[in-house]
Amino acid sequence: MQSDKVKKGLERMPNRALLYGTGISHSHMRRPFIGIASSFTDLIPGHTNMRILERYVERGIENGGGTPFVFGVPGICDGIAMGHAGMKQSLPSRELIADIIESIASAHALDGLVLLTNCDKITPGMIMGALRINIPTIVVTAGPMLAGHMGRKRLSLVRDTFEAVGRSKAGVITEKERQFLEMEACPSCGSCQGLYTANTMACLTEAMGLSLPYCAATPAV
Repeated sequence: MQSDKVKKGLERMPNRALLYGTGISHSHMRRPFIGIASSFTDLIPGHTNMRILERYVERGIENGGGTPFVFGVPGICDGIAMGHAGMKQSLPSRELIADIIESIASAHALDGLVLLTNCDKITPGMIMGALRINIPTIVVTAGPMLAGHMGRKRLSLVRDTFEAVGRSKAGVITEKERQFLEMEACPSCGSCQGLYTANTMACLTEAMGLSLPYCAATPAV
């Protein structure tokens, strides 16, 4: 196992002492070390449900005979970053995420990875990092957002917020309608409804065999 580099032999006594300080047991030390790279954040609707998913992934790793370790990576929402200088941070964050995956997995000699991800630059960044270190990896994309509704009309982020700004300025919709769209276009956690970058990447990841079946199309809720 890769993790033998940090846990086997007399010279690794200090390493083991620090690992025991995390709360693991002797039996955990004998198992493969599996990193759970989580992009959980309260800032992105596509990621707010990930704390629940982290727990289930941990249980799955334990049941499969591994030792799970959760670590975090940053996430930027392109939609929230859009329209101001913050958008300049989105693409560089992909490289940052790849570097973090590579750094953590290499420094701690992990035997495998579960990548818990969802949005635009986060999914490709995680996959890029995993490819650099070439250890067994599975991707779990956290699922798309439900559609909002206005009467029988289905709502989505792009059409009913970004485009609604122009319709509001042109007087095509009332202020009351605009406020309703703002509150109802994104009614749940999940990646933005539609084949934008997040859901396209989720579909491609599944098609390439990197993620679990049905991840891309199963709503986050």
